[in-house]
Amino acid sequence: MVKKSFKILAIGALVAAALFGGAFAKQKVIIESWRTDDMKLWKDVIIPAFNKHYPDIEVVFSPTDPAQYNAVLDSKLQAGTAGDLMACRPFSKSLEMYKKGYLESLNDLPGMENYSAFAKSAWSTDDGSVTFCVPMASVIHGFLYNKDLFAKYGFEPPKTWEEFMDLLAQMKKKAPAISPLVMGTKDQWEAATMGWHNIAPNYYHGEEGRKAFMAGKEGFHTDGFLKGFEALAQWAPYLPRGYKAVSYSDSQQLFTQGRGFIYPAGSWDIGVFHQMNPKLNMGAFKSPPPAGATKSYISDHPDIAMGLNHASKNKEAAKKFLAWLTTEEFASLYGNALPGFFPLHSYNIKINDPVANEFLSWRQSSESTFRMTYYKLSAHKPDAETDLWTASVAVLNGKQSPQEAAKWIECRLASWYKPHAHFYSELNCK
Repeated sequence: MVKKSFKILAIGALVAAALFGGAFAKQKVIIESWRTDDMKLWKDVIIPAFNKHYPDIEVVFSPTDPAQYNAVLDSKLQAGTAGDLMACRPFSKSLEMYKKGYLESLNDLPGMENYSAFAKSAWSTDDGSVTFCVPMASVIHGFLYNKDLFAKYGFEPPKTWEEFMDLLAQMKKKAPAISPLVMGTKDQWEAATMGWHNIAPNYYHGEEGRKAFMAGKEGFHTDGFLKGFEALAQWAPYLPRGYKAVSYSDSQQLFTQGRGFIYPAGSWDIGVFHQMNPKLNMGAFKSPPPAGATKSYISDHPDIAMGLNHASKNKEAAKKFLAWLTTEEFASLYGNALPGFFPLHSYNIKINDPVANEFLSWRQSSESTFRMTYYKLSAHKPDAETDLWTASVAVLNGKQSPQEAAKWIECRLASWYKPHAHFYSELNCK
């Protein structure tokens, strides 16, 4: 009898576990990302902050090496094994995933009203009707400088392009052993990213010029776009000795060791430099516009967002996490934990890092645009962003004049981008 009763109790326990066990189990949300450097931040700061509101949701941050992220995520999506949430790269790649049905519309997600149309543009359809990722952060381009060296030699940050070039000349004359401008061309991308993309918006007038370019009214060889190459060419005499063999990491070392006055920067370098040399006394100034300009422009480039996997089996929990990403609490956490990665929310949050705060202040005094080759212009081969690397390096290395480089890149773009087809014949492209 005892044996029989025990058997009945055991069966009852199994039934109860089957019926009610799920109610007590945590919901699990897996995040795919390329931000391998952020593991500690997510584990120790972001996820615990979210769990204060939702202790019943287990969030797992599962990043992939940045160089492999796109390919690995594509494979997982095709196999149906991708996580519930996915870090979204800006523009073409994420739009492609949405069109393939991998990303869901987030138009109705609570909190999406906390972003401007500009903030959402990198993760929306071309007509702006659907947004499929929650914007998280952008990076801003500008210049970092060694404040101690500036003070030693009596230099001040420039306000105009003409002042900037005069300052570089003074630096070369007064301190020939110190590089006025710390950047090399070995890795190529810096010449475009911290070079052309940094300074050209002041010549093509930001969004106004970018939209005219997209419509085929302007080309790389016209007006402000050509002036961007002409301005970049002026840097060559002030770069480090042997700059053609200087890599990105070499430049970082030169600057943090006090062997350079000015570093053409992306704000993402701020945290890196703090780690490399905590004693480095840095300041920042935005890309100076030409004398007489009534406006200044900055490259405020959208960097990362978060989207919902259409095949997720935990959509309710995943949407709660996405909605929390839209809050002021997350914006403040993220912006201060990663100085130089600026939340795209409309909140006026306080950034504690003074150098990052200087970059962020430029949004109030300048008009924002983004790296113009990332939108549509790099969706086919030859892609304009990779070509811009090549053209910018050619100009700095003296292999092409600004006019030659501008014609070369424009001809390659005009060979497939229909709004620029008329330039192909006008420039006698072959």
